[in-house]
Amino acid sequence: MLRIIIDVLIAVGAFFALAGTIGVLKMPDTFSRMQASTCVTTMGVIGVCLGALLYAIFVMHSPSTAVKVVVIGGLVITTNPVGAHAIAKGAYQAGIRPEKRMETDDYRRDFDE
Repeated sequence: MLRIIIDVLIAVGAFFALAGTIGVLKMPDTFSRMQASTCVTTMGVIGVCLGALLYAIFVMHSPSTAVKVVVIGGLVITTNPVGAHAIAKGAYQAGIRPEKRMETDDYRRDFDE
């Protein structure tokens, strides 16, 4: 039963990672692609890390591997949104704008436009 749960978590994580990749290819503008690459792939990392954590604890009986999985997952979950925000802000500052009018434009006040 545990092996099925682990496999499902890893499969769900892989699905989200694939959906994020397809989203990057199919979205119309830079900011939509940033959304797909950040939110969806972060969900994929959560699923894969939970599956790997359960595998490390219950199948491998390796606390050191479990700690490594938690650290890697925590770093990805923390740095992925921060990096995407920095890239989006840099793109906005470089003059890249969405194709459609934005409902809220929080970056405009940062750059005095």
